[in-house]
Amino acid sequence: MIFVLVSGAWHGGWCWSRVAPLLRAAGHEVHTPTLTGVSDRAHLLGPHVGLDTHVEDVVRLLDAYDLTGVRLVGHSYGAQVVSGVAERRPERLALRVHLDGFLPDDGDAAIDLLPPEIAGHYRESVTTAGFGWLIPPRSLTTLGVTDEADVAWLTPRLTPHPWAAYLDPVTAGAKAASVPGRYLNCTDWLAVFAPYAEKARALGWDVRDIATGHEAMVTAPGTLAELLMDDPAPAR
Repeated sequence: MIFVLVSGAWHGGWCWSRVAPLLRAAGHEVHTPTLTGVSDRAHLLGPHVGLDTHVEDVVRLLDAYDLTGVRLVGHSYGAQVVSGVAERRPERLALRVHLDGFLPDDGDAAIDLLPPEIAGHYRESVTTAGFGWLIPPRSLTTLGVTDEADVAWLTPRLTPHPWAAYLDPVTAGAKAASVPGRYLNCTDWLAVFAPYAEKARALGWDVRDIATGHEAMVTAPGTLAELLMDDPAPAR
């Protein structure tokens, strides 16, 4: 199998470093791109960076490496990116996996898919610490990360996320819908994305629960790797 693992807000490709070796050890090819403007690509950050930029990041990777039969995985905000990529390159994907993340309809913006109270926290942080165009990293404890070693590993690596990426509407129509889907629902935290697990189930997707917090690639890498590799993939 070929895996492309797309991180969520504030993270970079490094966040998969506990999962990717397990997939590779099982004989699979793994790509962990960092989206424009965050982490090791933070030097490219600017107000112009948005969802379309991030979709283009992944589309370019698929095309440049001529990848087909891909299991495209998106964590949290990264699932919004996966939806846009599925519309652009459905022929390159075997499966789209939404890891505790958004499951948008065509035209949805990520900020509107969050619960109102949390969306309000985002808007407030953008207007204060975010200088009007950045989303500062959220509390790791809120995300369900409690181990001190995990907090110490994550904290210095998280960088602000471009606000435009949460405001931009996604293009995800019939082509995206043609790609089989799997939803991995992290149950041991605030369950912000639980409604999208239910939506996925209603769409006939393969839905699995993981008894961990939102950062499953950090807190439950073995379980996550097994679920990513598991067959059979949902039928079209």
